[in-house]
Amino acid sequence: MSDSSNNALVDQAGQVRAGEEVDVAQVTAYLQSKGLAVEGTPELQQFPGGASNLTYLLRYASVDLILRRPPFGHIAKSAHDVVREAVIMQKLKPVYPQVPVIHAICEDVDVIGAPFYVMERLVGNIPRQNLSPELGLDAAKTRQLCLNVLDALIELHKLDPAKAGLDTLGKGEGYVARQVEGWTKRYRAARTDDVGDFEAVMAWLAEKQPQQEVAIRLIHNDFRFDNVVLDVNDPLRIIGVLDWEMATLGDPLMDLGSALAYWVQADDDPFMKGSRRQPTNAPGMLTRDEVVRYYAEKTGFSVENFDFYTVYGLFRLAGIAQQIYKRFKEGNARNPAFAQFGPFACYLEQRCLGIIAQSSL
Repeated sequence: MSDSSNNALVDQAGQVRAGEEVDVAQVTAYLQSKGLAVEGTPELQQFPGGASNLTYLLRYASVDLILRRPPFGHIAKSAHDVVREAVIMQKLKPVYPQVPVIHAICEDVDVIGAPFYVMERLVGNIPRQNLSPELGLDAAKTRQLCLNVLDALIELHKLDPAKAGLDTLGKGEGYVARQVEGWTKRYRAARTDDVGDFEAVMAWLAEKQPQQEVAIRLIHNDFRFDNVVLDVNDPLRIIGVLDWEMATLGDPLMDLGSALAYWVQADDDPFMKGSRRQPTNAPGMLTRDEVVRYYAEKTGFSVENFDFYTVYGLFRLAGIAQQIYKRFKEGNARNPAFAQFGPFACYLEQRCLGIIAQSSL
């Protein structure tokens, strides 16, 4: 693969969105105070996405660095805790090498107006809506990439949290019940007058939830193709897993259910296809049912009541979308793409009700 092809494949940042600027002089002074050898004024760019924590590229003459900070405006209590995210990554790095290196953590809100951290930039390809043709992946290679991405999640779910010093990261036992109750409260708090109430879905989840977790493991809670980084010279190799802000101790099947909420496959309906943000519909990709079977085979976890985890994942996604949509309607989130998040929440309610109607649970 040529250098020009490689450059085209590397995930690129763009212009900073209006109102989301960062004071790079303050950041540079802070990094220098922590012993980082950075000089001059970096070029500031912003990565696409950023529905949760905002991600920036700091381009110094000698090095590219990544900065993460919370969004502007009101945010849910405990959400977007960038300091917690950075500490998790620091502890996880020795046992899960796909985590980027953390260079600095700043809890002083006076520096840029919010806590932030700075980490290494992993130079690679992030599979967003579509796989880049330059990757040269046929259906067989796409299938292998899909399995490799799933293996990264399975590897995480097989880890002993105590080995990473993360066995006190969350409460663990009782995770399922806390999530059902928590997302129920969060959805009700974020509901606007132009979306559905999800009450029938929330009642079903409360009634059908398993009484015990299949295991208590470290879970990512936002595991998607656009949170992995591929080696541009060997695109089947995963060199990074990003966005650890919601990682905790919990039921790994809840993590899988959450991940599959984003998994749009080739035979989905037009509305779901319209929401697709990752390349899970490409020829060779596993279907959601195939993912569940593969995961069960590799982990040994029982998936006989997976309808619960599927509906939970879709409801949780609706809650996330609705929280962002509420911020957008109130003028605290400026990305114009967020205008579609309300209609998407309405669609997800109908999808949940359809699964519930056919479920044997």
